[in-house]
Amino acid sequence: MTTPAPEVARALGKKIPLSTSHAVVLTGIRRCGKSTLLAQILNRAQPAAFITFEDTRLFQLEVQDFSTLLSALDEVCPANAAVGLDEVQELSEWQRLVRALLDRGRTVYVTGSNASLLGRELGVRLSGRHLSFEVHPFSYSEYLDYTRQPVSEASFRAYLDDGGFPEYLRERNDHILHELVRDVIRRDIASRYGLRELRHLMNLALFLLANTGQAFSLQRLTKSLAVPTVGQTARYVEYLQDAYLLMALPKFGPAFRKRVVSPRKYYAVDNGLRRANSPQAAPDVDHRLENVVYLALQEKHPDVTYAGERDLWECDFIAGDAAIQVCAELTESNKAHELAGLLHAVQLCGSRRAMVLTLHQTDRFAVEGFNVHVVPVWRWLCESE
Repeated sequence: MTTPAPEVARALGKKIPLSTSHAVVLTGIRRCGKSTLLAQILNRAQPAAFITFEDTRLFQLEVQDFSTLLSALDEVCPANAAVGLDEVQELSEWQRLVRALLDRGRTVYVTGSNASLLGRELGVRLSGRHLSFEVHPFSYSEYLDYTRQPVSEASFRAYLDDGGFPEYLRERNDHILHELVRDVIRRDIASRYGLRELRHLMNLALFLLANTGQAFSLQRLTKSLAVPTVGQTARYVEYLQDAYLLMALPKFGPAFRKRVVSPRKYYAVDNGLRRANSPQAAPDVDHRLENVVYLALQEKHPDVTYAGERDLWECDFIAGDAAIQVCAELTESNKAHELAGLLHAVQLCGSRRAMVLTLHQTDRFAVEGFNVHVVPVWRWLCESE
């Protein structure tokens, strides 16, 4: 086993300003490294102060205590010191504290684990005065830095299993990833929305983790999992997305309505989390590859979609100027099917590059007048990152 690096410089850190009149908000799933990234930013922004609201000494902090906290900060920190507020969703009316710090001319950094909650509260008090960044578990290149491994098919196969949660990579204990899902369900969803019965929510989360890359309508999910109503399923799916456990991929369509009503595909925020919470009889390399590709694409292409016609053809991703198909290996038995979906997408979605991402193959050939590039996912990731 490789020896983990003590700290990995996150690629996102280069995009975050060290001095700004806007609150910098770092959001993402629990334990993905937000607090470490915040500490790295504050080290660069010295002088700085760090406050975590998961500290039990601050559990009873109320709005009326903010003036005392602000006075204490003014006493111990220079007027130009940046302030980092960690896991602010644990603090009631936290946006008032952020606004007060900004009004004092301080640079403020905030981390939180619920997209909808933070978005609503930011809109109330800090509309137009915040910059938001999403933090994810380690990318492949960050995983290599942490585990001290070289770029190779072998290290990429390990990444497909391990994922990128730093705590898991340090301890190598699947129980950490089991508890993470439970924490998200109980703390970031149930406690926030006053849910008492969690069976349907947990079943939905585990089902979607086990079936990443497959298209599901809300009606189908409701029927398959015996959820009482479609509306309840819709709310639960939204909660899971807001807590960053799952991400939804819409279907390509020229009309907005078609994109909205078409079945969506769902992907896990991390392959290790998916593996630990949805055991498979055999490694499902195709789905793991597709999940990794989606995570890389959505960071650079927020409008990424999939394309297809039910039971006829499907293309995994339409992103930027490329149509992308993902499979572990392009063989004589699957080549016609994979290329049919790819070429349909290229023609349907306009002039785009045709690309097949695989585990280890490299090739280039022409089909029906289109050039198709076949590239190993791990090489494509390194180039795109």
